[in-house]
Amino acid sequence: MVLLLPIHYCLLSGVNMVQTAVRFVKEAIGELKKVTWLGKKEVFASTVVISILVIIIAIFIALIDLVFSIIIKWILG
Repeated sequence: MVLLLPIHYCLLSGVNMVQTAVRFVKEAIGELKKVTWLGKKEVFASTVVISILVIIIAIFIALIDLVFSIIIKWILG
């Protein structure tokens, strides 16, 4: 009897875990239905803005790297 108790507990908790997972997925789907998704124009505009910002930041970092490398070469001779 004592040996069956852990097995019984594992089986019951497994069912509970499955029910919890199913409830979670159902609630997640319900929440996703409430989301207001962006349209194609907004997604495209956001992508363009982010791409431009990434290019600007990359150029800035490259310039800083160039300046520091020139300074280091000048110091080390």
